[in-house]
Amino acid sequence: MSLLPCVEVEPKQPANAAIIWLHGLGADGHDFEPIVPHIQFAEGVHARFVFPHAPRIPVTINGGMQMPAWYDILEMSINRNVDETQLRASAAQTVALIEREIERGIPAERIVLAGFSQGGAVAYEAALSFQKKLAGVMCLSTYLATQASVKTSEAQKTTPFLVQHGSQDPVVPAQLGTQAKAWLEEHGYAVTYQTYPMAHQVCAEQLQDISKFLQSVLR
Repeated sequence: MSLLPCVEVEPKQPANAAIIWLHGLGADGHDFEPIVPHIQFAEGVHARFVFPHAPRIPVTINGGMQMPAWYDILEMSINRNVDETQLRASAAQTVALIEREIERGIPAERIVLAGFSQGGAVAYEAALSFQKKLAGVMCLSTYLATQASVKTSEAQKTTPFLVQHGSQDPVVPAQLGTQAKAWLEEHGYAVTYQTYPMAHQVCAEQLQDISKFLQSVLR
């Protein structure tokens, strides 16, 4: 499997942690690059940010237009009819990036997986099925698309999940965020759920909470 192309932001000191962050539909790896200077870590933590680019594929809900996407979305119902085969393939490519960080000397327990919107659905699938414990998982303005089919690993049972959502999100309704939170809790995962008075986006207050989460899981 060839690795996804990525934007990588190295810390000033040699990396001893890594954050792999998946963008949303129609964006690319540069989308969240500007947030890096706003993330504060605990003293001694030097994190490499990895922002992969999704491939360009036809997206049904957008009239078959080709755009960066982790998987096809077939309809925009509340339950989201998606191409799960493509989603799982993207999750496998994400796992390959995690394994590359491990090969670079970053233990799995020092790697955080994050995803926004469509990227968050891939992050859920990749993390829940991954066989090594991660430091944490951040799922932003997203949904658990494969809750009926994901083959869960016991490895993340003690991994903290941070689920954040905008209360005014017109793209991924907040209901889908709470559904994912409920599923995680029902299956014994540790979840922190936070909402913000915003639409389908990221806000300054949220970045502060992300920093606090990262400070708690990477020491």
